[in-house]
Amino acid sequence: MTPHERPIPGPAADFGATLAAQLPVIETTRLRLRAPMLTDFDAWAEVLCGPASPHLGGPFDRDDAFTEFAACCGTWLLRGHGPWTVERNTDGEILGFVLIGFEPGDQEPELGYLFRPTAEGRGYATEAATAARNHAFATLGLDRLVSYIAPGNAPSIRVAERLGAVREGEVDGAQVWVHRPAARPATQGRRNEDAMKTSKRGD
Repeated sequence: MTPHERPIPGPAADFGATLAAQLPVIETTRLRLRAPMLTDFDAWAEVLCGPASPHLGGPFDRDDAFTEFAACCGTWLLRGHGPWTVERNTDGEILGFVLIGFEPGDQEPELGYLFRPTAEGRGYATEAATAARNHAFATLGLDRLVSYIAPGNAPSIRVAERLGAVREGEVDGAQVWVHRPAARPATQGRRNEDAMKTSKRGD
């Protein structure tokens, strides 16, 4: 482990933990999405330096992966959204990462999902990405996200399809899959409007 990967206990680390504690934690049926920590970098490097590397803009060496990790985490401070570490809620095992990012070359906020090879094929990416997408729409007030996916990345394309995303063209050779909030049913809208009218009448 190189020095820049090694946590150093003390006041600076305590302050970092205080900042991380301000980030949203999201629980799903099987997963917990939490703030990334320096000790999560091994899992990040496993993904970026592994078989999926060509689909993620690689190849990456470990230092390249750390630069990506640091830049991605920085979007929490700069934009109010960023990556979560995804862990299984039964045992805390790190499965991968899901993010609302905005890196150079992106045209708008991106919904990304990066999972370790051992966690693939179990629906974890779909479950985590659904939670992140819902947070973006319901809590952050975003009305559109995109996923940039390499044409040969069939697993990521399947996740986008399961999320209900729609493919809209390409950017720099990557497919653009667009996520939008689900339309509110017309009947629900009428019920809400009727309730507001009733409230205004004082009934």
